[in-house]
Amino acid sequence: MKIILGSDHAGYELKEKVRKQLLAEEKAVEDYGTTTEESCDYPEIGLKVAEKVAADSETVGILICGTGIGMSITANKVPGIRAAVAYNTYVAQYAREHNDANILVLPGRVVGKEMAMAMIGAWLGARFAGERHQRRLDMITDIEKKYTQSKAASRDAGTAVRGPR
Repeated sequence: MKIILGSDHAGYELKEKVRKQLLAEEKAVEDYGTTTEESCDYPEIGLKVAEKVAADSETVGILICGTGIGMSITANKVPGIRAAVAYNTYVAQYAREHNDANILVLPGRVVGKEMAMAMIGAWLGARFAGERHQRRLDMITDIEKKYTQSKAASRDAGTAVRGPR
């Protein structure tokens, strides 16, 4: 399994610590940026990571921004992505067991390296429980399909589908 990392400037410091630790543990890691603490636009990085994870079932992603919220919103726009913000090991574990989260999102301004690594360990070590949880994921996938098909149909008809403003 390959782990795809990404962060914005607010998550850069933690991402670097996580990257180094994962490499020390001999995990397969790809870093999609950012490479400095200079201000950057998190949607660009979140999208790259989410697209890679959605395209390759042998990958998972870890995104880090200040609170985790912006990256999770961005990643969850990509069909097939289930990005979950975690702030402790319980949430990280259940994100995988109950929601089959394929991207873990960490709040870089909230947690330190030790907690981040503990959450990553809990998330990577957990397995999707299936059964009733699969039924719920199927429901989520149906919602996703409904709105992606609706947007495609509107585009084809020349009208725009807008979200809340």
